[in-house]
Amino acid sequence: MDTAALPETCCPPTLWLLPGRAAYLGPSLRLDTHSGSVHCFALGVDAPFLLTSAETGRREVRSALITARTPHLVEGDGRMLFCYLDRIADLRSAMTERHSSVHFGHREEERFAREPLQAVQDLLSASTGEIDPRVTEALRLLRDQPDASAAETAAAVNLSTSRFLHLFSEHAATSFRRYRLWARMLRVAEAVNAGANLTTAAADAGFASPGHFSDTFHAMFGLTASAFLASRSRVVTVV
Repeated sequence: MDTAALPETCCPPTLWLLPGRAAYLGPSLRLDTHSGSVHCFALGVDAPFLLTSAETGRREVRSALITARTPHLVEGDGRMLFCYLDRIADLRSAMTERHSSVHFGHREEERFAREPLQAVQDLLSASTGEIDPRVTEALRLLRDQPDASAAETAAAVNLSTSRFLHLFSEHAATSFRRYRLWARMLRVAEAVNAGANLTTAAADAGFASPGHFSDTFHAMFGLTASAFLASRSRVVTVV
């Protein structure tokens, strides 16, 4: 992927979208407590930030890896880098302080802070580790068909629904339902970036109503979709 479209000193707030992954570089956006459907790596580019979780309390850190479905609050000034990842095997091993739900201190955090655009490329291009090939296929199917049911996805990978849901949670480290919401969010972002109306894009991705989409977006990212759009972040789709 090419993140070097602009010099780092003038790079506007940017959201990069890849299959199953995303990254945001820009102002902290004053997030509320939220719980991601996939894992999130957070870096204070200009300064340390405060992260609060039930397990680790309120900590001042420069970088953190928050696992999927972990409620947390990020408070920071200046620029933040958030990378959203569906698998984190190698990234977890790079954190120097590890807990069950939140990890701190990436070995390369100082370099990442100096070179945030390069950090985006490194993080989004990193190896995801080996997982069951049926789960890999299910992740791909969900990104292509985010309205698919658990039974339909299980049948497509030749598993019973109960066995599939257990295997999915074990290898993807998030639930089928939460990953499907993530896949729907990616579909909405891609459609809006291509010029679609937000309400239409949300309905096409499988959200039951504008309210359902709005509530899900806030719970997943800690701000409203309208607040994010108001930040005038550019969106870059990387295929």
